[in-house]
Amino acid sequence: MAAIGRFQKDDDVFHAKVVDGELFRLHGDVFGAPSFDKQPLPRKGVKTLVPVVPSKIIAVGINYLDHAREMKRELPTEPLIWFKAPTSLLPDGGKIEIPFPQHRTDFEAELVIVIGRKVRSVSPTQASRYIFGYTSAQDISDRTIQKAESQWARCKSFDTFTPLGPYVETAIDPNALNIQQFQNGQLRQNSNTSQLIFKPAEIVSFVSTSMTLLPGDVILTGTPSGVGPIQSGDTLEVRIEGLAPLINTVK
Repeated sequence: MAAIGRFQKDDDVFHAKVVDGELFRLHGDVFGAPSFDKQPLPRKGVKTLVPVVPSKIIAVGINYLDHAREMKRELPTEPLIWFKAPTSLLPDGGKIEIPFPQHRTDFEAELVIVIGRKVRSVSPTQASRYIFGYTSAQDISDRTIQKAESQWARCKSFDTFTPLGPYVETAIDPNALNIQQFQNGQLRQNSNTSQLIFKPAEIVSFVSTSMTLLPGDVILTGTPSGVGPIQSGDTLEVRIEGLAPLINTVK
């Protein structure tokens, strides 16, 4: 299916295939065997939404070799996971809101797994069958709160703290993709998913041993080295090879 997005025109919310910037409306279950219109939909008045509506957002920490070295952390022996609130989602083009300007708040560019089929306790060798595709995210983090608390959910779950999208790429190999973060046009993070300590299939397998994953659930796979603070007026852009860029501003 290639790139799939979720859109809204007036009160109508729908998925569509994105081909060279044109939208071909999807009919049926996006996670099943949908059909598509043969003629593109006019873009006028169409708003881009987050590409899926997950029942849960799961994040993985300390999962890039370069980031672990940057933080002077020992390499984990299994994925370090936590939840982010679905209400923290923000579409491409949306504004990230900093609730406590006096706190340090950081960007984190991440590759995201999108689950396509209900799965529980799957092996790493079978896990890829349950992955619908991949998209981009920012894992915005209030570091002041993160340092003060042993749990990371609150510092990463404020409204707008999970920009996601713009589309899900369903035909891509996630294991050697360049991943970059730009802040106001300046390159801040520059790595490759080959640096991932736990690969996407391993992550899905691990998470599925603890909980049932449902279609549309998303897993943020971690961020590389180079994370840094944001402030009002910034423009943040995640560029992952093979994916459309995710661009958001800060207020």
